Amino acid sequence: MLLDNSISNQKYIEDCEVCCNPIEVTLNFFNAELIDFQVDRIGQ
Repeated sequence: MLLDNSISNQKYIEDCEVCCNPIEVTLNFFNAELIDFQVDRIGQ
């Protein structure tokens, strides 16, 4: 998974690289440094 640190707060949905099910990814950067990373499974 490639992360773009040019946007401080991000939340998006993408398919899991392993099982192909959708996941919600939440990222927070401060001064281009990752300070929070969360991934949640989206129920199907």
